[in-house]
Amino acid sequence: MNQDVLDLARLQFALTAGGHFLFVALTLGLATVVAVLQTRATFSREPLHARMVRFWGQLYVINYAVGIVTGLVMEFQFGMAWSGLTHEAGNILGASLAVETIVAFFVESTFLGLWIFGWNRLNRWAHLAAIWIVVLTAYVSAYWILVSNGFLNHPVGYASEGGELVLDDPVAVLTNPSALLAFGHVLAGALLTAGFFMAGVSAYHLFRRTPEWEFFGRSLRIGIFLSAPALMAAAVFGGLQFGTLTTFQPMKSAVFSGKAAEIARIQAEMTDRFGPGDYVPSEAWTRGGGLVMLISFALMMYLCFAGVILACFKKVVFRFRLWHLVLMAAVPLPYLAMIGGWVFREAGRQPWVVYGLLRTEDAVSDLSPGTMRLSLTVFTTVFALLALLNAWLLARHARRGPVESGLGHDERPDAAAGGEGGAPPADPADALPAPRY
Repeated sequence: MNQDVLDLARLQFALTAGGHFLFVALTLGLATVVAVLQTRATFSREPLHARMVRFWGQLYVINYAVGIVTGLVMEFQFGMAWSGLTHEAGNILGASLAVETIVAFFVESTFLGLWIFGWNRLNRWAHLAAIWIVVLTAYVSAYWILVSNGFLNHPVGYASEGGELVLDDPVAVLTNPSALLAFGHVLAGALLTAGFFMAGVSAYHLFRRTPEWEFFGRSLRIGIFLSAPALMAAAVFGGLQFGTLTTFQPMKSAVFSGKAAEIARIQAEMTDRFGPGDYVPSEAWTRGGGLVMLISFALMMYLCFAGVILACFKKVVFRFRLWHLVLMAAVPLPYLAMIGGWVFREAGRQPWVVYGLLRTEDAVSDLSPGTMRLSLTVFTTVFALLALLNAWLLARHARRGPVESGLGHDERPDAAAGGEGGAPPADPADALPAPRY
């Protein structure tokens, strides 16, 4: 295997998978927040709650739409750059990835479409059910992706036939501790990302003394009170994953801890077991990713604890401009923690793509360095443009604040008359309350 091709393929997958992961983090978290807000709006019938659903829902839809494109682009490289992985472990990974695709691209997207275009058309309970189905299918989609990733990090439930891995115990694969712990960690991290995002956007408007002070005051408090428990949950699941490293991936644990003697001992053991080779992952990436995650966690912990106290005082929420600046600056922290944890998890597994079963160098497709460079250039350019587009759209809509146009706005000329042809709706109670401006 040409070393240049291997390095380029790894770099391409790291950039595309890591970039897509950041979209997923905000999407999962905001979807949950929007569903809870709509539940409250449906029961309370308060216009302010309905407006919050529309505003934060618009930001969620923007991030989801661009994130879907990054996911489609990323999946192209499995067949192109990693044919060895699909040949060796496709019998196991193919099933979970196929289910994820069906859930994400068919069920989730279908009900999200119903939610987006069903405003003012669907019964309010049906509309509420649509967003909750979107959230639940998003969770299921994330779970199936982590089933695949969990197998790469801790292969279980397999057998070997003719040099290929085949599914032997589906229950073991579906209940893989590496997948379940990561699933809890990712969901908590997604809620944490959404909480910091809400607090930061709300702080921007409060800092500018927006006339929508009540809207963003409530949103800021929601973001703060969501972030604190989400951070604790992420810490619990992260700690449990650290505890499994000495059993599942002892070399990663030794490298992160900086124990030279332990590294040498494990290297000798793996050489005896798997043959000659370098089984020590990059210390810079493994320790660096872990440290970025832990430092970001420490900063967020202080901000969350202080924020919970400050958010209890309404005057502080509306008038403490220094705190507003801090919250705006803190929006990237969950992203740093998420990407740092992802680098630690994936880089620390090297030189294995399926731990202990398939080396990364054996999973790469037989491509020329020129082809791989072209692929890397195209993928990186597309992802950079999508990331910039997403950031611009989110910032543009967030700065505008809650406006009359956009998600859920009924633009029908006869809407003011109550329904088609000016007739009142059959059941006015079945519509979410219209926003008041």
